[in-house]
Amino acid sequence: MNPEYSKRIGILGGTFDPIHEGHLALSQAALARLRLDCLILVPAFRHPLEQKQGATVASAEARLEMTRLAVADKPQIEVSDCEVKREGISYTVDTLRFFRKRFPKPAELFFITGGDWGKSLDQWKDINAVFSLAHFVIAKRPGFDTQHLPPQVEFLDFVPLAISSTQVRGQLQQGIFPQPLIPGRVLTYIREHRLYRP
Repeated sequence: MNPEYSKRIGILGGTFDPIHEGHLALSQAALARLRLDCLILVPAFRHPLEQKQGATVASAEARLEMTRLAVADKPQIEVSDCEVKREGISYTVDTLRFFRKRFPKPAELFFITGGDWGKSLDQWKDINAVFSLAHFVIAKRPGFDTQHLPPQVEFLDFVPLAISSTQVRGQLQQGIFPQPLIPGRVLTYIREHRLYRP
């Protein structure tokens, strides 16, 4: 990444199992509305709130490659393998410390998460350290209750697409290839590697 574009950096993590158009819509909304210079997608090795083994279907390496393919034509978005390389449970605080070393101040970090994960902040590891390392931004869908969230939380107004990775996996397991829901390169990778088959 060119250092001159390292002033406002967004970080969007997830299992991306598989990545779909809903993730990309959130990425574009974050870039535009937070005025980011770049956005980094970070596939988790193992999500801390989905700790049971087998919570993801595709391997970490496959999810990383699908994420790279999905944004190959988007110059403002890059993909980091830091959590996959680190292995173990992918705690946000560790990831933000990694990126703070990579992008020292005065660069600003913006950690973006969906509203569903934002409801469980009491379960996050070292949440106060997370708040000190980055702007903590929740993608707030219409009707989202913000009353019980700490004052450090910022919001991104976002109307999510009606897509979930669970829905996409269900269709793939039935032999349905949902072209409008997944970028074409990702769908080709899924076919070639026979992912999400029953």
